[in-house]
Amino acid sequence: MAWQGNPDPTGVRSISRTGDFARLPGDPLAVRQEWSDEALMTAIATRDELAFVVLYDRYAGLVYSTSLRVLADTGLAEDTAQDVFIRLWRRPQAFIAERGRFITWLVSVTRNRAVDELRARGRRQRREVPSMETGDPPQWNQLAATGDDPLAAAQVREICVRVRAALCDLPAGQKRALELAYFGGLTQQEIAARTGEPLGTIKTRIRLGMRKLRRALQDEKQED
Repeated sequence: MAWQGNPDPTGVRSISRTGDFARLPGDPLAVRQEWSDEALMTAIATRDELAFVVLYDRYAGLVYSTSLRVLADTGLAEDTAQDVFIRLWRRPQAFIAERGRFITWLVSVTRNRAVDELRARGRRQRREVPSMETGDPPQWNQLAATGDDPLAAAQVREICVRVRAALCDLPAGQKRALELAYFGGLTQQEIAARTGEPLGTIKTRIRLGMRKLRRALQDEKQED
């Protein structure tokens, strides 16, 4: 896979395929292909386009697959991979060889960028998920409003108030996981993807949150 765009749209000429450079005198591309990652990054800092092409060809697949594992979306993964390399071209000094291997740094940068994108997407979608802080879930309101029995409606509203109060006392992570699961209708895997948290963490938060919620409601009932 070769770089298909311009690493810096404002000042660097377009690079369409690595074969264009293989025909240059002395085969400078082949020379750079023998360089270490660190040597390529040093060259990129001097605006060496061939060094950038070699590094891109060397790691484009890894950057894309790392992004895809986090985002689970091919389009977003492609955009994220492109963005990682654009940032690498513009700020090669961000890599400091004394702190570790280049590949470790690149994977970390890619994962962080993908997680940022995942969180941004979650923020855009968050307003679609009912929150106990902003009111009762729509289905609860419908339940309380249906039927001719005012006593039953009052009981439903009382339950809503108790659950809302109990949820507010939960740790933020547990509260959010329960809201997404039971009021947002998301599966545990979907919650993990949206929040960027491991699936095991989400399962634990839901289990602990439900346990605390049940205990809080039972305590209130006993006090009554």
